[in-house]
Amino acid sequence: MIQSPLSRIDARMTHTVQHSDAPPRLSALFRSDNLFPTLMLGGGIALHAIETYITATLMPSIVRDIGGLALFAWATTLYVAASVIGSIFVAVRPASVTLNRCYVAGAALFGLGSLICAIAPVIGVVLLGRTVQGLGAGLLVALGYSFIRFVYPEPLWRKATTLYAAIWGVSTLLGPSIGGIFANGGAWREAFLMLVPISLLMAYMAPRRLPPGEDRESAPPAPFTQIALVLGSVLLVSFAGSVDEVALRAGLAGLAAVAIAGMLAVERRSQVLLLPARTASLSSPLGRIYAIMVLLMVTLTSDVYIPYFLQELHGLDPLASGYLVAVVALGWTTAAFLTSGLSGRNAIRSIIGGTIIEAASTGAMVFLLARHNPESSILQLAPLTVAIFGMGFGVGMGWAHLVTLVLRLAPDDEKDKASAAITTMQSIGSAFGAALSGVLANSFGLLDPGGVAGSISAATWLFGLLALPALLAFLLAASLRKEIC
Repeated sequence: MIQSPLSRIDARMTHTVQHSDAPPRLSALFRSDNLFPTLMLGGGIALHAIETYITATLMPSIVRDIGGLALFAWATTLYVAASVIGSIFVAVRPASVTLNRCYVAGAALFGLGSLICAIAPVIGVVLLGRTVQGLGAGLLVALGYSFIRFVYPEPLWRKATTLYAAIWGVSTLLGPSIGGIFANGGAWREAFLMLVPISLLMAYMAPRRLPPGEDRESAPPAPFTQIALVLGSVLLVSFAGSVDEVALRAGLAGLAAVAIAGMLAVERRSQVLLLPARTASLSSPLGRIYAIMVLLMVTLTSDVYIPYFLQELHGLDPLASGYLVAVVALGWTTAAFLTSGLSGRNAIRSIIGGTIIEAASTGAMVFLLARHNPESSILQLAPLTVAIFGMGFGVGMGWAHLVTLVLRLAPDDEKDKASAAITTMQSIGSAFGAALSGVLANSFGLLDPGGVAGSISAATWLFGLLALPALLAFLLAASLRKEIC
């Protein structure tokens, strides 16, 4: 009887759990031989994660200070679109550019982008800074996954991704605290400025504390056509969210869909690939895993508007709204720890359950967030907090298992590309999620009629429609289980 690829993986994963002398502990990442790589890789993830929550908390204050509400979602869209480029560069970089040199570039770019945001006089300069930040973040996050196989033995791969989730959890405390304190004091520029010396210190330490991580003699050619189509699609969707004419908005969104279809068509026929071979089709298990990643991130990134609606509809100040949206990452971290010991079919079941929770929690925002609560009633905020927590919990139940499956499924000669593609898929999903959030919010009342009524309408449509990608992810995840069985 011929086994499917996932069946063979399931058998290997089950064998590892049953016959290893002792399952690896998370603390093994901090042994003397792993300590410095863990601190550096975790530091790169932390820099990105903390800044994400700082910016989420600061953006309402920024647009009130220098204007640009119509471009609110662009701060996230451009950031994650640029991170796509950064993550792809890790896979197609010249052979002479080692992974630790990429880390230096990522940290330096992140610091430069933070400086640009700090001195920005208008929203356009903030968006430029966010773009540069995103390029650096794409490098740093992709390197976290790319370095895993160079610095840890295979049994620690899942533990490393669990550590990344824990870092996001710590960021739920630091990011909103920092952003809220600066926002309440009207000093949002200083919040960006403080990231600059941290970034420069990490750039200085990288070549001294990280191995080169080089394992190839030549660089693969860059898939410029696919990259251009992906970025073009993201930008088209973003433009669609910024225009007033309904017909033009629909046309731009349609062109974005055509661009994605074109990218997949080129990927299936080209000799120069953006993704590992045969993953541009849902007939491939690895292709379905990447698709699940994208769909979950599209749904999750609808949280970009949660701080704004909390402040406008529920009467919360920037600090409180920042902490509530940070509950998303707390949910992700909690789920990652609770499910980190699962393997084989149980890991697939965790992925499936996570997609259901993600869809249900996002859909619940229609009833819990899209309502007027100017007194900040705890009776309304308590179930809303549970739903926000569930949005992160659903993704956290499956993400580490999806990453592990990618690293195991990818052919040996394409593991570098496959690991970089994890961040690419995450960034593409986040970019489309942010862009679609802008389209939906602006189309359904955020700007016209605006105010309380407009915010309620925008939140209703935004979260109702963006629960659908998570439902599609559920169908794809269920197909993986059927294949194993």
